Amino acid sequence: MSKIAVVAAGAALLTVFGTGVAQPPGITMEMIRRALPLEGAPLAVPGAYEVVSEPAFESPGHVVHRPAGLAAFPDEDTLPVVVWGNGGCAINSTQYGEFLTTIASHGFLVLATAAVEGEDRRQSNADDLRAAIDWAETENGRAGGPLEGKVATDRVAVMGQSCGGFLSVALGTDPRVGTIGVFNSGVQPANPDGPAGPFPTTDSLAELHGPVLLINGHEVDFMMEASYANFEIIDHVPVFYGARHNAGHTATVFHPGGGEYANVASNWLRLHFKGDEEAGAMFTGPDCGLCTNPNWDTDSKGLD
Repeated sequence: MSKIAVVAAGAALLTVFGTGVAQPPGITMEMIRRALPLEGAPLAVPGAYEVVSEPAFESPGHVVHRPAGLAAFPDEDTLPVVVWGNGGCAINSTQYGEFLTTIASHGFLVLATAAVEGEDRRQSNADDLRAAIDWAETENGRAGGPLEGKVATDRVAVMGQSCGGFLSVALGTDPRVGTIGVFNSGVQPANPDGPAGPFPTTDSLAELHGPVLLINGHEVDFMMEASYANFEIIDHVPVFYGARHNAGHTATVFHPGGGEYANVASNWLRLHFKGDEEAGAMFTGPDCGLCTNPNWDTDSKGLD
């Protein structure tokens, strides 16, 4: 089995911090847990909105992070949708709460999966994330609901880490999804000698129709090679690739507020869904913020 195939199997099978099945050969818990040291790391930068986190109305399999005060939407600001896929495709999103709260504080409706009491433990899948998009559309039209008429249902992003990154690629082919973020992940070529697996392959990359963000933890992240391989394949939509030195596979998502990764995710979304040029300066132009940051290796195609 190739190195890329081995690490993809590891990302797909392992839930966060070893709560799933035993790791396949070549993948250790130390590799999965490797994160950017917190001391001296950039801090998460929250947005202007205080955030409330709550169960999704009549959808016990989802949790919502959104601005607590909704008066500014939609006349003064927009409320695009962000759906998140957890590392290891874990169904419980609690560990990502601070990361997702930072994104929501910039004026986004953020949805993630939640375990349902009484149901057998399982991993999340593409249908769970697709149902989150459906929920946002329903709530936007539900008379008397707090989100009635406030959600920018024409601006939907799907992002995910590790196994959740596979799910973001799967949802990236949905016509409702305008951009995806793939963190510490990368889909693999199809195995011509084996049955179809549960996750998309590199064949799906040609079906993406919006800008793609590919972020990994550099050489200490076992998915770095797959991440860059995906970047090389994508040539029909704008794509940004970033490898954060010494970040590892868990990177900064569990830092306070989600750390540097939360800033990267938020700025990408603000650029593409709110037209925020200041946020976009992190990714665009020869002197872009990440391009000139000595802690990052970057590459891009099709970004103005």
